[in-house]
Amino acid sequence: MWHTFFRTGGNRLRVSRPELILIGITMIWGATFLIIHVAMAHTGPLFFVGVRFVVAGLIGAVVFWRVLRGITWQEIGAGAVIGTSIFFGYGLQTVGLQTITASQSAFITALYVPMVPLLQWVLLRKAPAVMTLVGVAFAFAGLVLLAGPDAGLGGLSPGETLTLFSAVACAVEIVLISRFAGTVDARRVTVVQVLMAGLLSFAMMPVTGERVPGFSWVWLVAGVGLGAASILIQWAMNWAQRSVSATRATVIYAGEPVWGGIIGRIAGDRLPGLAILGAVLIVVGVLVSELRPKDLTLRPRPAPESDQGADREGLEVR
Repeated sequence: MWHTFFRTGGNRLRVSRPELILIGITMIWGATFLIIHVAMAHTGPLFFVGVRFVVAGLIGAVVFWRVLRGITWQEIGAGAVIGTSIFFGYGLQTVGLQTITASQSAFITALYVPMVPLLQWVLLRKAPAVMTLVGVAFAFAGLVLLAGPDAGLGGLSPGETLTLFSAVACAVEIVLISRFAGTVDARRVTVVQVLMAGLLSFAMMPVTGERVPGFSWVWLVAGVGLGAASILIQWAMNWAQRSVSATRATVIYAGEPVWGGIIGRIAGDRLPGLAILGAVLIVVGVLVSELRPKDLTLRPRPAPESDQGADREGLEVR
């Protein structure tokens, strides 16, 4: 087995090849915020989201065409509901990226992790752990600092507000995945949900007055690339998490907004000191919300059911 070794003091920290792949996936996730931010200068948000997810759906249909022949109405319904939440999550995030930086978007979007147990509490009557509430408190404090003192009393900018709502939609997506996991074929539902998200985006363009943009290689390459990446990432996650525990995967995934901030910084984003502190608190909140007080070990992200349904079978599309 291939391993990479890092030395910290007198100890060695061993990182396996599957873990390195998950780190690479997290870096790609972090880079998507900047890619979308750049693409927004050449296209409208709904058109871009439509291209991205229709491409992902078509690729998935080609890959899983044999399995799709046995699709049921339950799977179509589950995919449609999850796809609607994906539409709101990525649609609102993409609109928000028109007016806020990639770094801000990355850290605000990360709030969906501590939101999931709260939504499970409201929708599924599953009470959250104490550390979840502590993590939510850290994340909320971080959001206030990230917004900055000029935001006013509890006021976020329009782009930040839309991104916050997109995080709620992403959390709803995870809860829905948890609800349907184990009762449907993940491959079929994955294809339905991404196609639903893409087609909804195209359908909403006339409602919002958004027009088809002029041709640009920027939105074409970005949209097709992100669509293809969604399917590739799911395959890589399926392979890697056969040997990587949910505990270690959780820590790796929590680095998504960090990579988004680093890549944004390289591209020219300049967050003030308070905003950086807020970003740190959000990441701390994400990690703390996954801790179990008993043994201080991390639990699967964001819930055991969703790990099985999303990470192992590919229901969640990033």
